[in-house]
Amino acid sequence: MSISPAREPGDPQGPQSPYGSPGPYWTPAPPTPTPTNPFAIASLVAGILCCVPGVGLLLGVVALVQIRKRGQRGLAAAVVGSTLSGIALATTVLLLTTGAPGWIWRNVKEGVRESANLSLARGDCFDTDDGRLKDAVFGVRTVPCAGAHEGEVFGTFTLADGPYPGEEAVRDAAERCADQRQFYAMDEWAVPGDVDTVDLSPSRETWALGDRTVTCVFSSASEHGTLTGSLRADQTTLNAHQIAFLDAARTLNDAMETAPDAVDVEDDLPGHKAWARRVSTALADGAHALRAHAWPATARAPLAALTVRMDKARAHWDQAARARDADAFYLPYDAGLTLIEPRAVVPARKALKLATTPPGDGAEV
Repeated sequence: MSISPAREPGDPQGPQSPYGSPGPYWTPAPPTPTPTNPFAIASLVAGILCCVPGVGLLLGVVALVQIRKRGQRGLAAAVVGSTLSGIALATTVLLLTTGAPGWIWRNVKEGVRESANLSLARGDCFDTDDGRLKDAVFGVRTVPCAGAHEGEVFGTFTLADGPYPGEEAVRDAAERCADQRQFYAMDEWAVPGDVDTVDLSPSRETWALGDRTVTCVFSSASEHGTLTGSLRADQTTLNAHQIAFLDAARTLNDAMETAPDAVDVEDDLPGHKAWARRVSTALADGAHALRAHAWPATARAPLAALTVRMDKARAHWDQAARARDADAFYLPYDAGLTLIEPRAVVPARKALKLATTPPGDGAEV
């Protein structure tokens, strides 16, 4: 039998268990955890985000000093944060000293500008990513013109630099596409009736990125329709005889298109007489050009017959230009118009291997 020793005065532990363990009424206090340095956490966050290069490095240095003095945790966080922030700071300094930001921004602008301008050239056929043409087109890809395609570029031109001129001014400038068309598709008879013309012009947003190009495009007039084959008919696809004929035809067509707005002669006799004078002059110039050209043997007879009709038509239009009143205008006008109706030029076109189906009512030579 053993007797536990009595508690000595001043003994703080009290009676001991016979097995030497602390009594049931005494528990040692748990150790206080070492805190993590807040600057180390801030340095790590700043280094990862790289929002302000250098801040994470400064916070990391402060954290390392405090950790060493106070014995705090967070050494790894401070080191990683300082390293990341230091790399970001060094990269920023390098970019600024080498002028890289300007180079990068110029290339970004150039890339966006090229997207806005479609990166298309005269004669390119293309499809769009969304399968339709609209004012702003991105994501185009060129395709062979021989197959089905959504659009064919027949011209491009650049607008003057400066502040954005406004939508109306851009639309007015885009009317130049009409001139581009007649020199790309010189034979209007060869352009199908279901072909439409659209212009893809700079918007206010693309203008700010350097876009100044208007792209003139042939497309299908039907919704989601496509074109097949190229509509190009110019010096690259036509021979000299065809071009000579079409040049003379364009001279007359340009004059015919200057008719006055008033349909009735009575409403604008002076305007109609001036128009008749322009047509008479164009007929004289066109007939002279046709006679001056050396035609192949197979085309001489039909071209000679055509110039005779043009001479007769010129005389009638000249008479209309000198008419004293509306009644005196109509008779020579009707006779002159009949002489240059579409069927009159079909033999010459056939001999020159040009399209022989008129594009529609009212078509002239």
